[in-house]
Amino acid sequence: MSHHRLAPNVHEHNNALEEALGALRSELELPGAYPADAVRDAEAAVASRQLPDADLTGVDFLTIDPESSTDLDQALFIEPAGSGYRVLYAIADVPAFVAPGGPLDGETRRRGQTFYAPDGRIPLHPEVISEGAGSLLAGQLCSAFVWDFQLDQAAQVTTVAVQRASVRSRAKLSYKGAQAELDAGTASPVLQLLKEVGLKRVELERERDGASLNMPEQEIVQLPDGGYRIAAAPQLPVEDWNAQISLMTGMAAATLMLEGKVGILRTMPAPDERSLRHFRLQTEALGKPWDGKTGYGEYLRTLDPTVPRQLAIMHSAGMLFRGASYTAFDGGIPDDAIQSAIGAAYAHTTAPLRRLVDRFVLVICDALSNGKPVPGWAREALPSLPGIMAGSDQLAARMERLALDTVEAALLVNHVGQEFDAIVISGSKPQKDGNEKSGGNGPNGNGNGNGRNGNGPSGIIQIAEPAVTARCAGDLESGTKVRVRLLSSDIATREVHFELVS
Repeated sequence: MSHHRLAPNVHEHNNALEEALGALRSELELPGAYPADAVRDAEAAVASRQLPDADLTGVDFLTIDPESSTDLDQALFIEPAGSGYRVLYAIADVPAFVAPGGPLDGETRRRGQTFYAPDGRIPLHPEVISEGAGSLLAGQLCSAFVWDFQLDQAAQVTTVAVQRASVRSRAKLSYKGAQAELDAGTASPVLQLLKEVGLKRVELERERDGASLNMPEQEIVQLPDGGYRIAAAPQLPVEDWNAQISLMTGMAAATLMLEGKVGILRTMPAPDERSLRHFRLQTEALGKPWDGKTGYGEYLRTLDPTVPRQLAIMHSAGMLFRGASYTAFDGGIPDDAIQSAIGAAYAHTTAPLRRLVDRFVLVICDALSNGKPVPGWAREALPSLPGIMAGSDQLAARMERLALDTVEAALLVNHVGQEFDAIVISGSKPQKDGNEKSGGNGPNGNGNGNGRNGNGPSGIIQIAEPAVTARCAGDLESGTKVRVRLLSSDIATREVHFELVS
């Protein structure tokens, strides 16, 4: 991972940076401290919790998360089963702590999800649940919804069931640590089987023409001295394999709810022909053409984010992943139940500590899997959940973009007048069909980007050191290397202006 610290003399700007980041909370009206009545509700639920009768504490579950994570939603166990596999996937039993209609329930519906602000996490649940009794911490006796999968030799699901059970995770692994063990050949049998099953699930994803856009992740990290850096790194293979287990669970949840004719799905329409044609033209211009016959998911898996022109293609592919939403239903089956990027019906169900909708999906799936009535409080909430989640997702995306803009401005504030080598991620030159390239697409595909108020032709550039993505004035062509000059950087307004030098 590449780490980018503030230059020593930038620290005099830390107060301005702190003020700008702190202002985001009031500007965006982010949730504040957890209300006292909701905290008391949570503490009472923790004090009075009862563990399920089913006991799976003898299973050697483990968790794999970012190293600093303490809100652990999932724990995994895999073992051979005949010619195939058995996968046990434990998901935190958040519903056990949230009384329907109580203060905690109301506050979680107001928040919708955990917000990861650069100056601190804003949790969906009080820490007594999210980092305490509800988290699948190593050594802690917990209640969980345990998904029990039987897979065939190709890792295709043959049977699935879900039940509440008592579990105790044996180990908390980080992605980097797990990958290092796998690379060194010292990984536990569960990790080795995760790789084996994960690779086979990736192949099944290819067969159903599913698509994963594994962009290098950018994270704003606060330093011990009070400064910030932007950390960016490509996904590790183990992250993809672990995500495949989560995707498998989400698809199983969707199938259960569709068969039961009640629930809420994560849906996304297929890309329209215009977007596909536009993307195909961009791949040609960037020297790695997509013929349109190979599925775009399979094509995206061939891209290497360390190659500048291919990174530009990955940014352009954001146009193919638009329109994701939530679809609730009760008593029938929705007309369009497919999440097109996954290539199957899908539901969010594996992150209930951090995402509201998962709590309801878990309860509904548990009822349907075990022939029990779906609780009335869960059914009654279904019509309101799509709107709650849409608003929460929009707020989180806006916060992340503005926070990144702010830190990027701080990283550059002492470099005004300097020149940098850059890669054009999204250019302004016309395509072969006469349409403009999507120069207005910011790095997150939302049309934003630092310095977005300039006039005339412009595009989005990426400079390597410090790692900053910003708008640049000039006639730019996607995927090309250019020399740019920093004209201004303003922390308070979050605006950065570059111009093309050559």
